[in-house]
Amino acid sequence: MKRTIATLVAAGVAGSAALLAGAYVGLVNVGADDPHFPAVHAFLAMARDRSIAVRAKHIEVPRLDDEALIRAGAGNYDAMCVGCHLAPGVAQTELGQALYPAPPNLTETGVDGNPAAAFWVIKHGIKATGMPAWGKSMADEYIWGMVAFLNELPRMDVERYRALVASSAGHRHGGGESPMHNHEGPHGDEQPGHPGTGDVHHDSMAAEDHHGGAAADADAAHSAPQQAPKAAPTPHTHSDGKQHVHES
Repeated sequence: MKRTIATLVAAGVAGSAALLAGAYVGLVNVGADDPHFPAVHAFLAMARDRSIAVRAKHIEVPRLDDEALIRAGAGNYDAMCVGCHLAPGVAQTELGQALYPAPPNLTETGVDGNPAAAFWVIKHGIKATGMPAWGKSMADEYIWGMVAFLNELPRMDVERYRALVASSAGHRHGGGESPMHNHEGPHGDEQPGHPGTGDVHHDSMAAEDHHGGAAADADAAHSAPQQAPKAAPTPHTHSDGKQHVHES
């Protein structure tokens, strides 16, 4: 028995050393375009799900059918989440296709029957997945707004979605908001910068000098070094009787 235990311990130590050595020499490919082995993916998914379940178990869920709460969540979702998690009328995004693991399509799953878990994920994020911890800049009441909105999202059509976003206050959650730039462009057939798209377009010409044209030329002329006027040519007569002009 002792020999068996010793053998198992030795095998465990050797296996751990081999894994560490492989990681150290760079055998592990951390590229997001190289999926995990199925066993590794299953283990990580299990660890993620159990971690969330344990931590969300005692979260008290408020009423999620409040229209004002849903509307507030619509504006924040449209500004902060569509690029990864899609929206009615947005079938795919460049960012969503590039992330691994792929972000869930929340137009289909919503809160997945567990609003407490959805709240926890939005607030705390998930390591190494691209899911941010929005609780660092967003108070709980606004996170619940997003949860309330997600609870309704799978049942929404494009018109209902756009109406909610248009009637919301947009990207507002009590301070700390940053301009959100949706790299996918406008949603549906809306125009860039249209209220409710969540798009923020940074015009590279916005910082253009407003003192252009004649005023700029006048300023440049005023600030340029002034040259002294040239002296008039001075004629003189040589001994041969010919007159020459020398410019100073």
